Amino acid sequence: MAPTKAPAAPSSQNPVLSLWKAYNQQTPDRLKFIDAFLFFLMLSGIIQFAYCVLVTNYPYNAFLSGFASTVGQFVLAASLRSQVNPQNKDEFKEVSPER
Repeated sequence: MAPTKAPAAPSSQNPVLSLWKAYNQQTPDRLKFIDAFLFFLMLSGIIQFAYCVLVTNYPYNAFLSGFASTVGQFVLAASLRSQVNPQNKDEFKEVSPER
């Protein structure tokens, strides 16, 4: 009879679930709010691009302006997230905590 393997730890079985639990426990609410906004912007850009490819791109300049503004907001929000993150306190010494 072959020896049986011991069951692996639950965290090693599903790394996505482990990552989600760590994110929920260790990330401050302020960063979660910014992350939700970043997710919304990403989803909005994907929908705009899919609509342009699948349905029509007739007012192409409208697509370009909407997509460019979505990308610009995403970049600015990602920059804000890096400045507000408490782990980056040493890199942004002149930034006030109220930001």
